[in-house]
Amino acid sequence: MIDRVLLVWFILTALSTGYVAWDAVTRNPELRVMKWGWVLVTLYTGVIGAAVYVLSCQEPSSGTHEQFVKPLWKQALGSTIHCLAGDATGIIAAAAVTMALGLPMGLDVVAEYVFGFAFGLLIFQALFMREMFGGSYALAVRRSFIPEWLSMNAVMAGMVPVMVIIMTRDMRAMEPASLRFWGVMSLATFVGAMIAYPVNVWLVAVGLKHGMGTERALGQGGSPLHDGSTQPGSAPVDPTSQPHAGHAGTVRADGGASRASAAATSPQIAAVSALSLVALGGGVLLAAMYGDLAMSGRMPSHAPQDTVPAAPMPAGMRHP
Repeated sequence: MIDRVLLVWFILTALSTGYVAWDAVTRNPELRVMKWGWVLVTLYTGVIGAAVYVLSCQEPSSGTHEQFVKPLWKQALGSTIHCLAGDATGIIAAAAVTMALGLPMGLDVVAEYVFGFAFGLLIFQALFMREMFGGSYALAVRRSFIPEWLSMNAVMAGMVPVMVIIMTRDMRAMEPASLRFWGVMSLATFVGAMIAYPVNVWLVAVGLKHGMGTERALGQGGSPLHDGSTQPGSAPVDPTSQPHAGHAGTVRADGGASRASAAATSPQIAAVSALSLVALGGGVLLAAMYGDLAMSGRMPSHAPQDTVPAAPMPAGMRHP
Protein backbone atom coordinates (compact mmCIF):
# COMPACT_ATOMS: atom_id res chain seq x y z
CA MET A 1 0.00 0.00 0.00
CA ILE A 2 2.82 2.41 0.89
CA ASP A 3 4.53 1.79 -2.44
CA ARG A 4 1.28 2.35 -4.33
CA VAL A 5 0.69 5.64 -2.53
CA LEU A 6 4.25 6.69 -3.29
CA LEU A 7 3.81 5.78 -6.95
CA VAL A 8 0.75 8.01 -7.18
CA TRP A 9 2.61 10.75 -5.31
CA PHE A 10 5.52 10.70 -7.73
CA ILE A 11 3.25 10.68 -10.77
CA LEU A 12 1.62 13.82 -9.37
CA THR A 13 5.09 15.17 -8.60
CA ALA A 14 6.16 14.71 -12.22
CA LEU A 15 3.06 16.53 -13.45
CA SER A 16 3.54 19.31 -10.88
CA THR A 17 7.20 19.76 -11.77
CA GLY A 18 6.39 19.90 -15.46
CA TYR A 19 3.77 22.57 -14.88
CA VAL A 20 6.02 24.72 -12.69
CA ALA A 21 8.89 24.40 -15.18
CA TRP A 22 6.63 25.41 -18.08
CA ASP A 23 5.16 28.39 -16.24
CA ALA A 24 8.47 29.57 -14.81
CA VAL A 25 10.26 29.44 -18.17
CA THR A 26 7.50 30.77 -20.43
CA ARG A 27 5.47 33.18 -18.27
CA ASN A 28 7.24 34.14 -15.05
CA PRO A 29 9.66 37.11 -15.08
CA GLU A 30 11.38 35.79 -11.94
CA LEU A 31 15.17 35.66 -11.80
CA ARG A 32 16.66 32.68 -13.61
CA VAL A 33 18.12 31.15 -10.46
CA MET A 34 14.69 31.26 -8.84
CA LYS A 35 13.14 29.49 -11.83
CA TRP A 36 15.58 26.65 -11.21
CA GLY A 37 14.92 26.86 -7.49
CA TRP A 38 11.17 26.44 -7.87
CA VAL A 39 11.58 23.54 -10.30
CA LEU A 40 13.95 21.67 -7.98
CA VAL A 41 11.88 22.27 -4.86
CA THR A 42 8.72 21.14 -6.66
CA LEU A 43 10.60 18.02 -7.76
CA TYR A 44 11.30 17.32 -4.08
CA THR A 45 7.95 18.38 -2.60
CA GLY A 46 5.48 17.57 -5.38
CA VAL A 47 2.03 19.12 -5.44
CA ILE A 48 2.78 21.04 -2.23
CA GLY A 49 5.65 22.86 -3.92
CA ALA A 50 3.51 23.57 -6.99
CA ALA A 51 0.71 24.97 -4.82
CA VAL A 52 3.13 27.23 -2.94
CA TYR A 53 4.55 28.42 -6.28
CA VAL A 54 1.10 29.36 -7.58
CA LEU A 55 0.13 31.16 -4.37
CA SER A 56 3.36 33.09 -3.86
CA CYS A 57 5.25 33.49 -7.13
CA GLN A 58 3.15 32.84 -10.25
CA GLU A 59 2.44 36.17 -11.94
CA PRO A 60 -1.35 36.69 -11.80
CA SER A 61 -1.34 38.93 -14.88
CA SER A 62 1.26 40.52 -17.11
CA GLY A 63 3.38 43.20 -15.43
CA THR A 64 2.15 42.54 -11.88
CA HIS A 65 4.88 40.27 -10.54
CA GLU A 66 6.79 42.97 -8.65
CA GLN A 67 3.76 43.99 -6.61
CA PHE A 68 2.48 40.42 -6.24
CA VAL A 69 5.66 39.14 -4.57
CA LYS A 70 6.29 42.24 -2.46
CA PRO A 71 4.75 41.09 0.90
CA LEU A 72 7.28 39.86 3.45
CA TRP A 73 5.78 36.37 3.67
CA LYS A 74 6.27 35.87 -0.06
CA GLN A 75 9.77 37.33 0.01
CA ALA A 76 10.62 34.94 2.85
CA LEU A 77 9.19 32.03 0.86
CA GLY A 78 11.39 32.95 -2.07
CA SER A 79 14.41 33.15 0.21
CA THR A 80 13.55 29.73 1.65
CA ILE A 81 13.09 28.22 -1.81
CA HIS A 82 16.43 29.55 -2.99
CA CYS A 83 18.15 28.11 0.07
CA LEU A 84 16.28 24.81 -0.06
CA ALA A 85 16.94 24.21 -3.75
CA GLY A 86 20.69 24.26 -3.21
CA ASP A 87 20.86 22.65 0.21
CA ALA A 88 18.37 19.85 -0.42
CA THR A 89 20.00 18.99 -3.74
CA GLY A 90 23.35 18.56 -2.02
CA ILE A 91 21.82 16.68 0.91
CA ILE A 92 19.88 14.23 -1.27
CA ALA A 93 22.87 13.61 -3.55
CA ALA A 94 25.09 12.92 -0.53
CA ALA A 95 22.47 10.62 1.01
CA ALA A 96 22.14 8.61 -2.21
CA VAL A 97 25.91 8.09 -2.39
CA THR A 98 26.48 7.27 1.29
CA MET A 99 23.50 4.91 1.42
CA ALA A 100 24.70 3.12 -1.71
CA LEU A 101 28.12 2.74 -0.08
CA GLY A 102 26.52 1.32 3.06
CA LEU A 103 27.96 3.93 5.43
CA PRO A 104 26.43 4.35 8.90
CA MET A 105 23.73 6.98 9.12
CA GLY A 106 25.85 9.04 11.50
CA LEU A 107 28.48 9.50 8.78
CA ASP A 108 25.68 10.02 6.29
CA VAL A 109 24.38 12.97 8.34
CA VAL A 110 27.84 14.55 8.43
CA ALA A 111 28.31 14.08 4.68
CA GLU A 112 24.87 15.53 3.99
CA TYR A 113 25.59 18.63 6.07
CA VAL A 114 28.98 19.26 4.48
CA PHE A 115 27.91 18.60 0.90
CA GLY A 116 24.55 20.32 1.27
CA PHE A 117 26.12 23.46 2.71
CA ALA A 118 28.91 23.48 0.13
CA PHE A 119 26.53 23.05 -2.81
CA GLY A 120 24.09 25.64 -1.47
CA LEU A 121 26.78 28.23 -0.75
CA LEU A 122 29.22 27.70 -3.60
CA ILE A 123 26.72 26.99 -6.39
CA PHE A 124 23.21 28.29 -5.68
CA GLN A 125 24.31 31.31 -3.68
CA ALA A 126 27.73 32.52 -4.79
CA LEU A 127 28.04 31.19 -8.35
CA PHE A 128 24.51 31.93 -9.54
CA MET A 129 24.31 35.31 -7.79
CA ARG A 130 27.85 36.63 -8.21
CA GLU A 131 26.65 39.42 -10.53
CA MET A 132 25.03 41.03 -7.51
CA PHE A 133 28.50 41.40 -6.04
CA GLY A 134 30.12 43.03 -9.03
CA GLY A 135 30.96 39.69 -10.63
CA SER A 136 33.29 38.69 -7.79
CA TYR A 137 32.81 35.04 -6.85
CA ALA A 138 35.04 35.29 -3.78
CA LEU A 139 33.09 38.30 -2.49
CA ALA A 140 29.80 36.51 -3.15
CA VAL A 141 30.98 33.52 -1.09
CA ARG A 142 32.09 35.73 1.77
CA ARG A 143 28.92 37.82 1.89
CA SER A 144 26.58 34.85 1.47
CA PHE A 145 28.21 32.66 4.11
CA ILE A 146 26.25 33.75 7.22
CA PRO A 147 22.74 33.76 5.66
CA GLU A 148 23.37 30.42 3.97
CA TRP A 149 24.76 28.87 7.16
CA LEU A 150 21.77 29.96 9.23
CA SER A 151 19.35 28.56 6.65
CA MET A 152 21.31 25.33 6.31
CA ASN A 153 21.22 24.67 10.04
CA ALA A 154 17.45 25.02 10.03
CA VAL A 155 17.01 22.80 6.95
CA MET A 156 19.11 20.05 8.49
CA ALA A 157 17.31 20.41 11.82
CA GLY A 158 14.15 19.32 10.03
CA MET A 159 15.57 16.79 7.60
CA VAL A 160 17.86 14.76 9.87
CA PRO A 161 15.27 13.32 12.31
CA VAL A 162 12.83 12.51 9.51
CA MET A 163 15.43 10.60 7.51
CA VAL A 164 17.08 8.75 10.38
CA ILE A 165 13.92 7.78 12.27
CA ILE A 166 12.03 6.49 9.23
CA MET A 167 15.02 4.70 7.74
CA THR A 168 15.73 3.00 11.05
CA ARG A 169 12.24 1.50 10.97
CA ASP A 170 12.20 0.59 7.29
CA MET A 171 15.49 -0.37 5.71
CA ARG A 172 13.98 -0.26 2.23
CA ALA A 173 13.99 3.52 2.66
CA MET A 174 17.80 3.36 2.80
CA GLU A 175 18.02 1.99 -0.75
CA PRO A 176 18.44 4.80 -3.33
CA ALA A 177 16.67 2.68 -5.96
CA SER A 178 13.58 2.36 -3.77
CA LEU A 179 10.49 4.56 -3.98
CA ARG A 180 10.59 4.72 -0.19
CA PHE A 181 14.02 6.40 -0.22
CA TRP A 182 12.67 9.19 -2.41
CA GLY A 183 9.48 9.35 -0.38
CA VAL A 184 11.52 9.93 2.77
CA MET A 185 13.59 12.58 0.99
CA SER A 186 10.42 14.33 -0.14
CA LEU A 187 8.96 14.38 3.36
CA ALA A 188 12.28 15.43 4.90
CA THR A 189 12.65 18.31 2.44
CA PHE A 190 9.16 19.55 3.29
CA VAL A 191 9.86 19.43 7.04
CA GLY A 192 13.22 21.15 6.49
CA ALA A 193 11.46 23.95 4.60
CA MET A 194 9.01 24.46 7.46
CA ILE A 195 11.84 24.82 9.99
CA ALA A 196 13.87 27.09 7.69
CA TYR A 197 11.00 29.44 6.84
CA PRO A 198 10.98 31.44 10.15
CA VAL A 199 14.75 31.91 9.86
CA ASN A 200 14.34 33.27 6.34
CA VAL A 201 11.55 35.60 7.46
CA TRP A 202 14.03 37.17 9.87
CA LEU A 203 16.86 37.22 7.28
CA VAL A 204 14.65 39.06 4.78
CA ALA A 205 13.15 41.40 7.40
CA VAL A 206 16.59 42.65 8.47
CA GLY A 207 17.97 42.87 4.93
CA LEU A 208 20.43 39.98 5.07
CA LYS A 209 18.63 38.29 2.16
CA HIS A 210 15.99 39.13 -0.40
CA GLY A 211 13.34 36.71 -1.50
CA MET A 212 11.88 37.06 -4.96
CA GLY A 213 12.54 39.62 -7.65
CA THR A 214 12.07 39.96 -11.38
CA GLU A 215 14.42 40.33 -14.30
CA ARG A 216 12.59 43.57 -15.10
CA ALA A 217 13.54 45.06 -11.74
CA LEU A 218 16.83 43.34 -11.00
CA GLY A 219 18.25 42.45 -14.39
CA GLN A 220 19.29 39.11 -15.87
CA GLY A 221 22.02 38.63 -13.29
CA GLY A 222 20.25 40.33 -10.45
CA SER A 223 21.85 43.76 -10.77
CA PRO A 224 19.54 46.62 -9.84
CA LEU A 225 18.19 48.58 -12.81
CA HIS A 226 17.08 52.20 -12.93
CA ASP A 227 13.50 51.50 -13.97
CA GLY A 228 11.76 54.15 -11.92
CA SER A 229 11.12 51.82 -8.99
CA THR A 230 13.56 53.69 -6.75
CA GLN A 231 12.96 57.15 -5.39
CA PRO A 232 13.97 60.00 -7.73
CA GLY A 233 17.44 61.23 -7.01
CA SER A 234 18.34 58.25 -4.82
CA ALA A 235 21.78 56.73 -5.09
CA PRO A 236 22.18 53.36 -6.79
CA VAL A 237 22.09 50.40 -4.44
CA ASP A 238 25.44 48.74 -3.84
CA PRO A 239 24.94 45.14 -2.70
CA THR A 240 28.65 44.80 -1.86
CA SER A 241 28.39 47.45 0.83
CA GLN A 242 26.55 45.20 3.29
CA PRO A 243 28.66 43.13 5.68
CA HIS A 244 26.61 39.94 5.50
CA ALA A 245 24.31 40.36 2.50
CA GLY A 246 22.97 37.15 1.09
CA HIS A 247 21.85 36.89 -2.51
CA ALA A 248 20.99 40.50 -3.36
CA GLY A 249 20.59 41.21 0.31
CA THR A 250 20.13 44.93 -0.28
CA VAL A 251 17.59 44.83 -3.08
CA ARG A 252 13.83 44.48 -2.70
CA ALA A 253 11.57 42.79 -5.18
CA ASP A 254 10.63 46.19 -6.59
CA GLY A 255 14.27 47.08 -7.23
CA GLY A 256 14.61 49.54 -4.36
CA ALA A 257 16.77 49.45 -1.28
CA SER A 258 16.13 46.90 1.40
CA ARG A 259 15.06 47.67 4.97
CA ALA A 260 18.27 49.42 5.99
CA SER A 261 16.66 50.74 9.17
CA ALA A 262 16.06 47.16 10.27
CA ALA A 263 19.64 46.00 9.64
CA ALA A 264 20.71 43.23 12.00
CA THR A 265 23.30 43.94 14.67
CA SER A 266 26.17 41.59 15.42
CA PRO A 267 24.59 40.45 18.73
CA GLN A 268 21.34 39.69 16.90
CA ILE A 269 23.18 37.63 14.28
CA ALA A 270 25.00 35.80 17.10
CA ALA A 271 21.69 35.11 18.86
CA VAL A 272 20.06 33.69 15.72
CA SER A 273 23.20 31.65 15.06
CA ALA A 274 22.94 30.15 18.54
CA LEU A 275 19.24 29.37 18.03
CA SER A 276 19.97 27.70 14.69
CA LEU A 277 22.61 25.51 16.34
CA VAL A 278 20.19 24.61 19.12
CA ALA A 279 17.62 23.61 16.49
CA LEU A 280 20.21 21.55 14.63
CA GLY A 281 21.34 19.89 17.85
CA GLY A 282 17.72 19.15 18.71
CA GLY A 283 17.18 17.49 15.35
CA VAL A 284 20.25 15.30 15.76
CA LEU A 285 19.19 14.44 19.33
CA LEU A 286 15.75 13.34 18.12
CA ALA A 287 17.43 11.21 15.46
CA ALA A 288 19.69 9.59 18.06
CA MET A 289 16.83 8.98 20.53
CA TYR A 290 14.28 7.52 18.13
CA GLY A 291 16.55 6.25 15.38
CA ASP A 292 19.89 4.48 15.02
CA LEU A 293 22.78 6.60 13.79
CA ALA A 294 25.02 3.52 13.72
CA MET A 295 22.81 1.62 11.27
CA SER A 296 23.95 1.27 7.69
CA GLY A 297 22.18 0.33 4.50
CA ARG A 298 24.13 -2.91 4.14
CA MET A 299 22.09 -5.96 5.13
CA PRO A 300 22.42 -9.68 4.49
CA SER A 301 20.83 -10.83 1.25
CA HIS A 302 18.66 -13.37 3.12
CA ALA A 303 17.17 -10.79 5.49
CA PRO A 304 13.58 -9.64 4.95
CA GLN A 305 13.58 -6.36 3.03
CA ASP A 306 11.30 -4.53 5.45
CA THR A 307 12.98 -5.49 8.68
CA VAL A 308 16.23 -4.81 10.47
CA PRO A 309 18.57 -7.84 10.24
CA ALA A 310 18.41 -10.03 13.30
CA ALA A 311 21.44 -10.49 15.50
CA PRO A 312 23.55 -13.56 14.64
CA MET A 313 22.52 -16.81 16.41
CA PRO A 314 24.89 -18.19 19.05
CA ALA A 315 27.17 -21.02 17.95
CA GLY A 316 25.47 -24.41 17.91
CA MET A 317 22.00 -22.99 17.44
CA ARG A 318 19.95 -22.73 14.29
CA HIS A 319 16.68 -21.21 13.20
CA PRO A 320 13.67 -23.53 13.51
